[in-house]
Amino acid sequence: MTERFRSGAGRLCLDFVRTLRYRGTSDATDELPDGASLRAWIEEFGKIGEAAVPEAAVRDARTLREAIHELLTEASVRPAVRRRLNRFAAAPAPAPSLTPSGELRWRAEDPASAMFSLLARDALDLVTSPAFDRVRHCAGPRCGALFLDTSRPGTRRWCSMDVCGNQAKKSTYRAKAAH
Repeated sequence: MTERFRSGAGRLCLDFVRTLRYRGTSDATDELPDGASLRAWIEEFGKIGEAAVPEAAVRDARTLREAIHELLTEASVRPAVRRRLNRFAAAPAPAPSLTPSGELRWRAEDPASAMFSLLARDALDLVTSPAFDRVRHCAGPRCGALFLDTSRPGTRRWCSMDVCGNQAKKSTYRAKAAH
């Protein structure tokens, strides 16, 4: 399966928040507009297999995504958001299963709810860990993504050197060449 969504933010919850591409700009694009897209995201990131996802789960996905974003970016999290995250985290998580070919897959009676549980748990774990001090906003002017800076000096600026970092370097080069 080819990857359809961006990954590499350093944590599952950060990759999920990135499904609102170009957050905070006029080009903001929701990569989870419908149940089929949410199912594809769950299958790609959750390795849950053929996930049956009702359309109503899309609303829950957006609610969770915004709650995680608020948790990771706001100095003070509203009580309703905290309750929402705790509710999502309390749902049963998927169970591991080994396939006949030796591949690890995950099973869940309700794949969307189980994935939401994993995402909320990951966000709660991140915000209470020392790694939280290394969550960064991408310096790309149009990007809006969050990522976990795992560089040794802790000075990483872009969510992706191949995309945002490369665009910034090209812009700098063009600006210097124009003078």
